[in-house]
Amino acid sequence: MVRRALVIFTAFLFTIGTIGTNMGPALVDERPLLTLALSSRNRNLLGSIPYVDAVTFFGVGFVRLMVAAMTLFFVGRWYGERALAWTESRVGEMPRIYHAIERITRKAGWLAVFLMPGSNIVCLLVGHLKMAPRRFAALAAGGIVVRLVVLWFGGKQVEDQIESVVGWINDYQWWIVGGLFAVTFLQSARRKSPDLPEKTADHSD
Repeated sequence: MVRRALVIFTAFLFTIGTIGTNMGPALVDERPLLTLALSSRNRNLLGSIPYVDAVTFFGVGFVRLMVAAMTLFFVGRWYGERALAWTESRVGEMPRIYHAIERITRKAGWLAVFLMPGSNIVCLLVGHLKMAPRRFAALAAGGIVVRLVVLWFGGKQVEDQIESVVGWINDYQWWIVGGLFAVTFLQSARRKSPDLPEKTADHSD
């Protein structure tokens, strides 16, 4: 069943994304490709710049971000409010910025996708609002390319500073990684964790 497989894949992306985000400070200099494949968040993208070539940076970064965006779009399209409720359980109580993003997305979804193609909430919400898949893909791809270009050329201007920060992190890397995982664990323990959408809506294709 396609929808069930999609939800499982979404959970997989959340899991490796958390690992990549928390392990990034320790891995980015020695395993930048793995770091970006696990999580292409802005800090991992910036941190990888001194250690990868442009083809790797743009290729891996684009694919990782685009796969996540399209996956979340279809989860939002097929599961609607259930998907948004599940995401809220992952984040915890929604901070004000999420509500602001939601309002912007409802009023100007195309602009939100282009400016924030890596936002889980935006991708889920425009899927729920039934934006055309081709339009979403084009907007998300354009937004991701712009983001990568800005980060690459901006990061190249401060490459020495990035290396210095990564070098400092390496001195305390496992303390930092342990602290990040501890924060993740504590945040997860405080949240309500409703079932994944597949358990509340059993659809098959």
